[in-house]
Amino acid sequence: AAINLLVSVQIPKKLKTTMAQSSSNNGGTDQVLVEERASVRTIILNRPKQLNALSFPMISRLLELFHASEGDSNVKMIILKGNGRAFCAGGDVTAVVHNVRQGNWKLGADYFREEFTLNYLMATYSKPQVSILNGIVMGGGLGASVHGRFRVATEKSVCAMPETALGLFPDVGASYFYSRLPGFFGEYAGLTGARLDGAEMLACGLATHFVPSERLPFLEQALAKVNTSDPDVISTIISRFSNIPKLKAESPYHKMNIIDRCFSRRTIEEIISSLENEALNKKDDWISSTIQSLKKASPTSLKISLRSIREGRLQGVGSCLVREYRMVCHVLRGE
Repeated sequence: AAINLLVSVQIPKKLKTTMAQSSSNNGGTDQVLVEERASVRTIILNRPKQLNALSFPMISRLLELFHASEGDSNVKMIILKGNGRAFCAGGDVTAVVHNVRQGNWKLGADYFREEFTLNYLMATYSKPQVSILNGIVMGGGLGASVHGRFRVATEKSVCAMPETALGLFPDVGASYFYSRLPGFFGEYAGLTGARLDGAEMLACGLATHFVPSERLPFLEQALAKVNTSDPDVISTIISRFSNIPKLKAESPYHKMNIIDRCFSRRTIEEIISSLENEALNKKDDWISSTIQSLKKASPTSLKISLRSIREGRLQGVGSCLVREYRMVCHVLRGE
């Protein structure tokens, strides 16, 4: 969950029980909207001015809604989308940062535990989740979507996990889903915080479909008529509105040979050295900017992130989230 220091969030500076009460009483209901259509429940992240950054009340409310929907036989599918120009710009951890600075890291740990629990629920959910990624998707926004069955990108989609530049590491289960991208593209995206567009998200597997934004209303109308949880039926409906976009000429996805050669190295130092050797052999602005991104990032974060993604290759999503939670607690404590 990328730190969003510019976003204010009204979370009481008390115990977690107080925060949970605030979320169920009022906080989450206006920040998360719900629409019911036949067998489809549409959940809308509703903090457009904050690019739908996830506050503690939002996460608690999402957990409530997902648990209730799983137990409701009338609900066959969940659609998750954002209001405004973002799906979700990450976790709004302003309160977490404040509490850590006050010496109370455990309140921050409560936030991340709740968020990671939501990620795990989505990853193991019994009903299809269709996430409409029409806009900015960063940090915790990826955690709230990539774990679901269907992720619909558009030409407006921009996704990234810029955690290494913030002194954190790609979390929310990123060590699971980044480690399963083609080749070593996950290491590249996780270490550099590279921004990917909708076409690149589809190419690497972060998105399952690409639908032009102008067709989204028609897609949602078609999905609203669904009375089944059969993923094949839902995939067929989404596919009717989707297409395969062309990657831009400068897309890093065209650099997979270099990415695999360099980002497969054992250590951060070897990755940077390998990239510098590539730069000696040919002038390439992408190689230069990639080196600069790594050198500007937190060295500790880079090392933590690389090891996390490497370990994620051998672990299930639950084990990845448990390990990432322990890692977050160490970071919050400054250890």
